[in-house]
Amino acid sequence: MSTTRHLINRQRRLAAVSAAAAERTAAPAPAAGERTVRPPARPRTATPRTATPRTAAAEATEEAPAPRRARRVLPALLAALTVLLGGFAALAASRTAALHDSVAEHNTALTDTARTSEVKGQIAQAVNAVFSYDYADPARTDTAAKRLLTGKAVQQYAAMLAEVRKQAPVQKLVLTTTVTDTGVTTIDGDRAHVLVFADQRNTSTAKAGAGSTYAAAMFTVDAVRQGGTWRIAAIGTFG
Repeated sequence: MSTTRHLINRQRRLAAVSAAAAERTAAPAPAAGERTVRPPARPRTATPRTATPRTAAAEATEEAPAPRRARRVLPALLAALTVLLGGFAALAASRTAALHDSVAEHNTALTDTARTSEVKGQIAQAVNAVFSYDYADPARTDTAAKRLLTGKAVQQYAAMLAEVRKQAPVQKLVLTTTVTDTGVTTIDGDRAHVLVFADQRNTSTAKAGAGSTYAAAMFTVDAVRQGGTWRIAAIGTFG
């Protein structure tokens, strides 16, 4: 009984397999150029990508080329500036030397020490003489002024000493000027420009207001050499 049932089941399975094979064999093949329609693929669910946060190291890596370029450019700029400044310094030095040589050709104060000493000594004596005044012997100062002043300095000196001459007899004034130093800035032939430093003492012997006062003076003198003597041709003050 069981053997018969197994045989029947086996025959059924064989018949089903044969029928399926026959259907596949009978199905027409697609013509040339005809596209085979395939069932649509199931859509895939896109998995959202999580953005990776940028770290400081990554940002530094991206920005690294700029500093490297800067490090390459800066030495080049500094080198260029060094060349320019060096060239400017050389040009300035050459022009300064040329100017010094040009001035030295006309300014013997830079080269002729004997002439410079002569100017310093004679102008110091002239200033001491004309700017010292004794109420008891005004003629001595007047004589020195006529001998040692010339040109514009004559009128300048008269204006500067006008008040001293006026007050001297009343106050019995004695003005003493002593040159402490001189500096010859230029000598050009028979002309010179001199910077004068002096101390002045003004003494009064009158009963009322007797005593002495002291002051320092600084001024310039334009000098000219006439008849072998350096004379004061102009007097310049500093305010």
